[in-house]
Amino acid sequence: MSPTLSLPAVAKLNLFLHITGRRADGYHELQSIFQLLDYGDTLHFSALPTAELRLSCNQAELVTDDNLVLKAAHLLQRTTGSTQGAQIQLEKRLPMGGGLGGGSSDAATTLLALNQLWQLGLSQQQLADLGLQLGADVPVFVQGYTAFAEGVGEHLTPVALPEHWYLVATPDCHISTKEIFQHPDLPRNTAKISLEQVLESEWRNDCEPLVSQLYPNVAFTLQWLLEYAPSRMTGTGASVFAAFSDRMQAEAALHNLPPFCRGFVARGVNESPTLAALAAFR
Repeated sequence: MSPTLSLPAVAKLNLFLHITGRRADGYHELQSIFQLLDYGDTLHFSALPTAELRLSCNQAELVTDDNLVLKAAHLLQRTTGSTQGAQIQLEKRLPMGGGLGGGSSDAATTLLALNQLWQLGLSQQQLADLGLQLGADVPVFVQGYTAFAEGVGEHLTPVALPEHWYLVATPDCHISTKEIFQHPDLPRNTAKISLEQVLESEWRNDCEPLVSQLYPNVAFTLQWLLEYAPSRMTGTGASVFAAFSDRMQAEAALHNLPPFCRGFVARGVNESPTLAALAAFR
């Protein structure tokens, strides 16, 4: 029986998000800080003797050919010529369309896990480059550190930040990233700034005013959270967050979550628990 490799697929927050331009291929140039959290999905991997890839999930509707877990596994097979397969079980906790990077993180964990399980020997950089074919957020999860991001999100500079506790609240609405990035009212000309300037400036999300206008529940949740701490949206939403100095304060706010929201409390981490769990398996 093949040993099972179980790894977390952690969430991220965009502590700020600036849209600095739009490329000829339609992708947007951005600047952001990706803050990794110690909370997310969990995936379990077992190698199969054939090239078959099987996926199961606690949310059965997510088991489709479009799932980024399967796309990542197929991409790894095609790239390396591997004839090995895997049984993959996904325990989904992160909301879909929340701006927390759940699907991208699942894909990154899949690349890392199968590279190890199939003994392919690809470097983290090679896996990150592959991940970029699946989505702009995948490389940061493969590299596994909180980072200042530029380009479409693939140019990463490690950043060591205070490890705050975060309350993350997700209103009951699904926001299409594609819809927001294609919207004519999205600002696309924020001036680029250096990391030093970022760390000294007030943080904002260029997508937040537009999303708040289109989705009233996001605007309401931001306003509700403002009673406890400065609140911001992550990515293109719908999730919003606030930082707290200790867990008890964050849990107290979570207790009063609006009825149309789900939420969790997590610690910001500078290094991904996924890589630590992977190292322990070796």
